[in-house]
Amino acid sequence: MYWLGIDIGTGGTRALLLNEQGRIVASHTAAHEDFRMERPLWAEQDPDDWWRAAQLAIRGVLQEAQTDGSAIKGIGFSGQMHGLVMLDAEGKVIRPSLIWCDQRSQPQVDAIHSKVGRDRMVALTANPAITGFTLPKLLWVRDNDPASYDRLRTVLVPKDYVRFKLSGELAQDVSDASGTGVFDVVNRTWSRPLMDELGLNPAWFPQVFESSQICGRVTEAAASATGLRAGTPMVAGAGDQAASAVGNGIVEHGIASCTLGTSGVVFAHMDAPAYDPMGRVHTFCHAVPGKWHVMGVTQGAGLSLQWFRNTLAPDTSYDNLMQEAAQAEPGSDGLFWLPYLMGERTPHLDALARGGWIGLTARHQRRDLVRAIVEGVSFSQKDCLDVILEIGVDVSRVRASGGGAKSALWRQILADVFHCRVTTLESQEGSAYGAGLLAMVGTGGFGSVAEACSACITETTIIDPRPRESATYRAHHEIYKTLYPALKTSIRLL
Repeated sequence: MYWLGIDIGTGGTRALLLNEQGRIVASHTAAHEDFRMERPLWAEQDPDDWWRAAQLAIRGVLQEAQTDGSAIKGIGFSGQMHGLVMLDAEGKVIRPSLIWCDQRSQPQVDAIHSKVGRDRMVALTANPAITGFTLPKLLWVRDNDPASYDRLRTVLVPKDYVRFKLSGELAQDVSDASGTGVFDVVNRTWSRPLMDELGLNPAWFPQVFESSQICGRVTEAAASATGLRAGTPMVAGAGDQAASAVGNGIVEHGIASCTLGTSGVVFAHMDAPAYDPMGRVHTFCHAVPGKWHVMGVTQGAGLSLQWFRNTLAPDTSYDNLMQEAAQAEPGSDGLFWLPYLMGERTPHLDALARGGWIGLTARHQRRDLVRAIVEGVSFSQKDCLDVILEIGVDVSRVRASGGGAKSALWRQILADVFHCRVTTLESQEGSAYGAGLLAMVGTGGFGSVAEACSACITETTIIDPRPRESATYRAHHEIYKTLYPALKTSIRLL
């Protein structure tokens, strides 16, 4: 008997099969088409391409495990957050999805805060409006593509569209709903007062569930398309960060996670909601029923290194680049990288922020440029951690995951920059693994999310900060924090 976890990422859809002990027995990834950036700040994907990739990933993982859909007891989902999926009255996609890193909606953010009030937005949703959230994207379509807006009957986010294609049911979980900007995070329900003030139709927003609740079953048509068994139950799942937190065991006090994917996220569990009055970090519902989490986001974490490789070193592997970076001195000989390739969330909330190296001289080599990127992203993640600590969340160690955490050098730099212990786990799957665990909880494999994490998650490597390097990075982080304010005015002139 197996459980299936599906993660609808930015670059691809990944499917995992877990056995009765919560161990991964097979995995398969199907790539997405590259997201389109037709103009600066824009980023769009085709929701039906996610569905295409999901079908391939599901069939691929069943084939790898040499099993069929009759062996699957339950299905869980995770996915990239905030993307706007618009469906018409027939459940058809109206237009490409404005995804998480799309930054075009700053005028709509300003309009929301002008009409509703920034403080009232925080009171209603625990967060201010930001360009990354679904709500400003929806209002951008209203203002710039009224023909599409007039056809709108349902608003979904990426993973929930794939689950809709599998089940025919419209649903959303509380963690992903938290990232729309239309959700009352404290009371775990849609904010009707906000909808009324902005003229949104409540019927557009689907029923919400806790992450481990069953909310649909595989249809006959979806079974034919994927190889699954019709009637297989599926749980609501969670946004990628909350699902990754389950996969990393961030379901108790004192442990935070640092996930270094395309974006970078520092995430901590909370028993009761707390939020930053300035909105520099996000307070969302957790995938653990009745719990919350706080997270800070670096928009261009792994994206920074990916950009460097694709643009300046296309014939060099990531491993070789990290080996070069290891030869550079801590601090990169006074070179700083600002990782604002897609604007920035924490702590600046600035869609127009721009990245770049600061302090470049003729003596710097490629190894310094690469190391500065790793250090700059780590400094940005430290900004996230500092705000989380500032609002009273206890963090004694950080579990690192994601592509960046595969690098021993990057993990050590994180420990030195964070000034605390950094660990890794036996499983590095994160989101898809958390989705599978949620499916197990929802269908009786475990009694609770905490029980599942306790039984299945094991720390492996432990890295402690080094005193000399930590002192160097403490001083360099203070300099790093002065660079964005100094450049902000100039960037506005570009």
